[in-house]
Amino acid sequence: MPDFHITTEAEKEQAILVAAEVSGSRPLMSMQDSLTELALLADTAGIQVVGQVTQNVKNINPSTYVGSGKLEEVSEKLLETGAKVVIFDDELSPRHQREIEKRVGLEIKVIDRSALILDIFAQHAQTREGALQVELAQYQYRKPRLTRQWTHLARQGGGKGSSSGVGLRGPGETQLEVDQREIDRKIDKLKRDLEAVRAHRSRQRTQRARSGNPIVALVGYTNAGKSTLINSLTNAATYVADQLFATLDPTTRKLDLPSGRQAVITDTVGFIQKLPTALIAAFRATLEEILEADILLHVVDLSHPNVIQHIEAVEDTLAELDISPHVPRVLVWNKSDLWQGDELPFVPDQRYYLEAVVISAHQKRGMDNLLEAIERALSQTQRTVTLFVPHARGEVISSIYKNATVIDRRDDAEGVRLTLKASTALSDYYEEFRVG
Repeated sequence: MPDFHITTEAEKEQAILVAAEVSGSRPLMSMQDSLTELALLADTAGIQVVGQVTQNVKNINPSTYVGSGKLEEVSEKLLETGAKVVIFDDELSPRHQREIEKRVGLEIKVIDRSALILDIFAQHAQTREGALQVELAQYQYRKPRLTRQWTHLARQGGGKGSSSGVGLRGPGETQLEVDQREIDRKIDKLKRDLEAVRAHRSRQRTQRARSGNPIVALVGYTNAGKSTLINSLTNAATYVADQLFATLDPTTRKLDLPSGRQAVITDTVGFIQKLPTALIAAFRATLEEILEADILLHVVDLSHPNVIQHIEAVEDTLAELDISPHVPRVLVWNKSDLWQGDELPFVPDQRYYLEAVVISAHQKRGMDNLLEAIERALSQTQRTVTLFVPHARGEVISSIYKNATVIDRRDDAEGVRLTLKASTALSDYYEEFRVG
């Protein structure tokens, strides 16, 4: 896996943030709250924010995103602060990027929220799979943006000692100019590599299904505390940091339930508002873990002032991934140790959330209540099926008794007829023995 250069404190680039709010629009967050989050993203990427420029507009300018006068204000602030980076809070079109670069000067790096998030992912990808996913997303993002920023810089792989900086880290190139054909070739190769990853994950899921253990998937906004929670529940050693997108690679562990049964709990990449479409597509192999889940634990940061907006952003992303709203969900109000309120923000709709549990994963408070809620939710996902297993397949009968709840048993000369309750994964695994 290639090394990704992480800017040190002494090398920190300085940036101006720019945002525009369109009159009559209904964004998920206010412009200022979104800029506050953008500043946190910049800090995670190793950038120091030294100023911001905002504008309320009737329509986004088709050439320069913000108005010409506001862009002059950006140029003045760049001169005043000495900053060399401008970060826009929304994704810029290729035309926007070209025109803005002309106006602020070619020595200024112009990037958008999507490029910033991709850069953070490039820094944090720790496995070959994660690196492949980020690299694919970066090429898909860059493909329509073959301007001087991407084509007239020798790409040296962004390794240690690289001075490429934010928005330019990631896949390396040995040639000076990256043409359309070369990018297409690389995208095709990365897609093939990720298809192999998808096949490997599918085999892993099949093996887990054989155990009969139901699958519990953690979802949530970035920095909601999912990694801390999986560590608290399973004594795992997942990396934890108080920053956005601290962990990207999925973690899967066995989870002991109060009844003595086991489940499989899996953690996936955190979500964020305005998550780049290319990134969702590239991480689909990882996010398929959610598609296979029997229940979802939606972990939220109860102490965050934008907790409601975070919940909406996660629900929107799940819908984009075609996750059925009917998949049983438990809402986990995390970070109660940091919460200053008296009443919970809202009562979740019971059509979508079976339960809501208040916990502190950091202090391991409420873990017993959460485990009991998981057990109750899983009991509602079990199917009642009838199987006929020949006597010669004694190992199957033994496996059924170990992993499922047998309701009725009838023996005859040829085999055993069993009526049982089992998880979706387990009942699918025993499909060849199913009757009726």
